[in-house]
Amino acid sequence: SSVTGLSTPGQAEITSLDTGNIEDILNNAGVALVNFYADWCRFSQMLQPIFEEASNIAREEFPDVTQVVFARVDCDQHSDIAQRYRISKYPTLKLFRNGMMMKREYRGQRSVTAIADFIRQQKVDPIKEIHSLEEVNTVDRDRRNIIGYFDQKDSENYHTFEKVANILRDDCVFLAAFGDVSQTERFSGDNVIYKPMGETVPDMVYLGSLTNFDLTYAWAQDKCVPLVREITFENGEELTEEGIPFLILFHVKEDTESLEKFQHEVARQLISEKGSINFLHADCEKFRHPLLHIQKTPADCPVIAIDSFRHMYVYPEEKKLGVWIRKPVSIWCDHHLPHATRHISFA
Repeated sequence: SSVTGLSTPGQAEITSLDTGNIEDILNNAGVALVNFYADWCRFSQMLQPIFEEASNIAREEFPDVTQVVFARVDCDQHSDIAQRYRISKYPTLKLFRNGMMMKREYRGQRSVTAIADFIRQQKVDPIKEIHSLEEVNTVDRDRRNIIGYFDQKDSENYHTFEKVANILRDDCVFLAAFGDVSQTERFSGDNVIYKPMGETVPDMVYLGSLTNFDLTYAWAQDKCVPLVREITFENGEELTEEGIPFLILFHVKEDTESLEKFQHEVARQLISEKGSINFLHADCEKFRHPLLHIQKTPADCPVIAIDSFRHMYVYPEEKKLGVWIRKPVSIWCDHHLPHATRHISFA
């Protein structure tokens, strides 16, 4: 127990959010974990003491109250907030950084240690410091890399870079070099470059101002998060949670021509819809079963489909030896059906 007594149960500092304070609290929080709950939902009730205890641990490890915030929203009382963040099940734990909601919600175990570990991971610096420019030649070209060359760490430019790296830490690898190490790369001041995937693809240079967060973030997000992403059975539910409809190209893996055409047309005609539609592509063979729902087989591919979630789109949770198994998961309450458990059935 700490000297301040904060680790005594019941002393948890969970901030209740409402329309009056939400902007202020989230915008000023480096990392905020927000529990969207409903009092009538037993899964929400079960999470509450766990969430409070995890908050106590985080407060001891990160005493600065703006660094890590644990907060909650009563979705029955504040349905406007729940709608704004597209909450459809309780409890939902969403992660925010400087007021920006991260796409990935917390999906780990609902235990004190798991939640506390998750917060620790979120506080690990996503930027790897480079100590010689040789290291730049050895970056993993199967990943997307963003490299910053700065005069000094304690600068507005680098703080912008840090903010961007924290938000996009799951999508890109971030590296930075300082002082003498980075000097030859700073012919016209601090410099940020993007190294796309693939050995032979040329670097791209950020030409905007590094003190402008919105501009720097928009550039990096465009590079780190491809317009058309692949949907797999591993990331399917995570993509669903982004809460926006899917436009999916089903294609045979070897048919890269259709994928290129699809990417080109999406970029040409639908770029303005990024953020309100998820553009995805899927392997016909792997998605043979879901295709049956729209009366198609891999022989019909390429096929483009829209999934608005009003139409059932089925994800298997486990695929053992090619056999699809049914496995209902019920650890949430559905917001449309108070007192009913939400079963996601996998066919």
